[in-house]
Amino acid sequence: MRIELATAPGDPERPNEDWTSVALPAAGPTGQGGTLVVLDGVTPPPSETGCVHSVPWFTARLGGALIELSGSRPELTLSEVLADAISRTADAHRETCDLSHVRTPQATVVMVRWGAATVEHLVLSDSALLVEGADGVVRAVLDDRLDRVPREALRSHATADVYRNAEGGFFTAAADPGVAGRAVVGETPRDEVRAVAAMTDGVTRWVDTFGAGDWGDCMGVLRKEGAQGLIDRVRELERGEVVSRGKRHDDAAVVYAEL
Repeated sequence: MRIELATAPGDPERPNEDWTSVALPAAGPTGQGGTLVVLDGVTPPPSETGCVHSVPWFTARLGGALIELSGSRPELTLSEVLADAISRTADAHRETCDLSHVRTPQATVVMVRWGAATVEHLVLSDSALLVEGADGVVRAVLDDRLDRVPREALRSHATADVYRNAEGGFFTAAADPGVAGRAVVGETPRDEVRAVAAMTDGVTRWVDTFGAGDWGDCMGVLRKEGAQGLIDRVRELERGEVVSRGKRHDDAAVVYAEL
């Protein structure tokens, strides 16, 4: 088994709001399990969020709960893991913060858990999961609801807030455990999976912003150059080209696992 992970801030003067971890082995009778988590903290606008805590505080709390629960509680589905982790994180600051605020700290989520028989996955919001089959075909598991929101609505924080964690909009892990039921989930037989890769949108821009290759090419870079190699490629493109929307440099995190 080969596992690589890397993360880099979009701005060295600001904290990295992405978070990632891997646990081996996940609890189980065979000892052949593992779990990985990748989070992308949602950067709030420079205004009141109703919370005294930073986004990195939130992603560390949520990520820590996710990696613990997904690794130690195999009887829970990944949706149940996410719901429990959100509740635990909310309990850690509900006495000091307004968790009903639309901009309360929140994050996108990718989780993968594998055992002797199956590989489970969960994706919430615009981070991505790549699954390479035993035949070498790579499929992307995506939650595309943010892409369905009109682009003009996302140009201002006020209009984007109308679509955040709302029907007809997009969903992130914030303070409501019910959002776990909105995640894209599934499972694949273990013997049909060669490798998986989870990444935040600071990495997926190699494909969806710069068009440097397709998802299969992206997995190929990870296999040959590793997790840091893919981030380095993104940074090179960002320095040489104009990013038409969003940040010029974004926080980036990726985990690559050959199973």
